[in-house]
Amino acid sequence: MTAIHGKLAEGGRLVLPAAFRRELGLGKGDGVIMELHGDEVRIRPASAALKRLKAKLSAAAAGSVVDDLIADRRRAASDE
Repeated sequence: MTAIHGKLAEGGRLVLPAAFRRELGLGKGDGVIMELHGDEVRIRPASAALKRLKAKLSAAAAGSVVDDLIADRRRAASDE
């Protein structure tokens, strides 16, 4: 973990160091997600959060398709 000391500016503004922005692939105008965890603030690119959400949704959808297929097969077997 890399730690850099910073200070809050007027209006609660905080500058994210260039090294962090590069590492996260962030540029001017990019969205971020900020989460409060106890006494920590976690910042991550909004694009990363979106990718994670899409992966969860597609995994959930794939599971329901399999469940539907199994149910269809069971119905077909009981009809025979």
